[in-house]
Amino acid sequence: MSRGFALSGLLRLRGLQETKAAGELAAANHALRRRTGERNSVRESLAATEDAPVDSETLMALMAARASTRGMLLELDAVVATLDADADRAREQHRQARAELKSLEKMADRHEITIRNQALAREQILLDDLGATNAFEGKTP
Repeated sequence: MSRGFALSGLLRLRGLQETKAAGELAAANHALRRRTGERNSVRESLAATEDAPVDSETLMALMAARASTRGMLLELDAVVATLDADADRAREQHRQARAELKSLEKMADRHEITIRNQALAREQILLDDLGATNAFEGKTP
């Protein structure tokens, strides 16, 4: 009678943890890409503004708009830096969850091999006993 892998519940749990960590990593990467795209768009729009002011009011409005855009760009830079750190943390958590899962999978594989080898050993003993009984009784196998 073979015994099941004692840590099979933990193996399933580690699999779920790895899947959750992979989902969190994907979400963090998506948020980072989205915000990086927004930041790049703001930078491009700031660089593309080349309107020549005709009077002082237009110049003041243009300066205010550029200052506002620069402020928004600084905020987006901070958000992107935070999201980048979040993505790094998610990447590390996924790496750790994956390593824990792989470790348990290797243990489960070794357990399966051990059970299989024990079954083969029992079968070999049974065949040896059968062969010895037939030889003792004078029968040929």
